[in-house]
Amino acid sequence: MKYVTYKEQKAVMADLKKVYQALTLEEAEFAFEEFKEKWGKKHPIIIKSWENNWLELTAYFEYPYEIRKMIYTTNIIEGYHRQLRKVTKTKTAYPTDDALKKIIYLATESISKKWTMPIREWRNCISQLAIYFGDRIQPGIA
Repeated sequence: MKYVTYKEQKAVMADLKKVYQALTLEEAEFAFEEFKEKWGKKHPIIIKSWENNWLELTAYFEYPYEIRKMIYTTNIIEGYHRQLRKVTKTKTAYPTDDALKKIIYLATESISKKWTMPIREWRNCISQLAIYFGDRIQPGIA
């Protein structure tokens, strides 16, 4: 998105959202074709990137909607990274790698204490994960 002007970012993201939030791979392909028609001439870099990485970007369509929704939701991860950057930016040099690891560990401990909101529709998601990954899903996480 760094090549998209601020004025266009919302519109471009809204159209891309139609691709990765599609219910089926076929719908995603159709939405991507519409995206290409609308934005292809103005933002060929985005089109090329999506075309070059199509298999990786659409691999999550192998899973049911409940799991896909968890996969493409990155707000939690972005928030976590933002909070880590706050902690690590205050000090520009660390004497050892272990010092940095300790700071990240302590920051993670502090950040995770603030995670009080439940994940939306977690029960549906965990049941789908149990179907796909069976014994890898530990009892008690639902």
